[in-house]
Amino acid sequence: MGKKMRLDKLLSHTGYGTRSEIKKLVKQGKVTVAGKIAKDSGLLVDPELDEVAFDGERVLYREVIYLMMNKPQGVISATEDRRERTVIDLLEPEDKLMEPFPVGRLDKDTVGLLLLTNDGQLAHELLSPRKHVPKTYEAVVQGDVGEEDQKLFEAGVTLDDGYVTMPADLKILKRDSSEAGVISVISLTIMEGKFHQVKRMFEAAGKKVVYLKRVSMGPLELDADLEEGTYRELTDEEVALLRAHRTTE
Repeated sequence: MGKKMRLDKLLSHTGYGTRSEIKKLVKQGKVTVAGKIAKDSGLLVDPELDEVAFDGERVLYREVIYLMMNKPQGVISATEDRRERTVIDLLEPEDKLMEPFPVGRLDKDTVGLLLLTNDGQLAHELLSPRKHVPKTYEAVVQGDVGEEDQKLFEAGVTLDDGYVTMPADLKILKRDSSEAGVISVISLTIMEGKFHQVKRMFEAAGKKVVYLKRVSMGPLELDADLEEGTYRELTDEEVALLRAHRTTE
């Protein structure tokens, strides 16, 4: 016997819409279970045993999972590592069974938004260099970040290997002076994801990033209630935003 799950969850996981959209489709009589029209989107079905059809076509069940994690420091963005703790080690056993993987990577000491999924196509599209998916970071920078840096980042920064970044949007949130010098708190939106890119951009400007947190990636924003090291499933709305993003790019 397989595990029972709600009909709307099965259909949303296989790409037929959000749960609220599926509720309407069920009301319209478009979904059948074992040849009978389903009346309730909350009906419990066994995806392995119950034949579910949408508009007369059988639904082939392949469960996908979308997780939003607030990655903590000291954990690496990988599925496995012999020496280091990975983001997969932070997952509950039932979520590990789904074999999600991190979409892109955050450095070991970087915190914040990390998407984990087993939807390979969506991951590929979010990571494709041609898509130029925006990523926004908040950072604490040693040094006085000012208008010159904003102009430099807007024009594109030449990194240590000669690569010139795409125009980036740098906002200065606040500056604090101390005996150790000026510390700047900034927000930076970049359109690509080169190795250590944010740190290297500031190095090119003669400054050092001492704390880095990713707060958004494409249409997905980090849930402010998620503590570091915790995660949750994406909401229907967030999944719909990601799917819409992939079709409008």
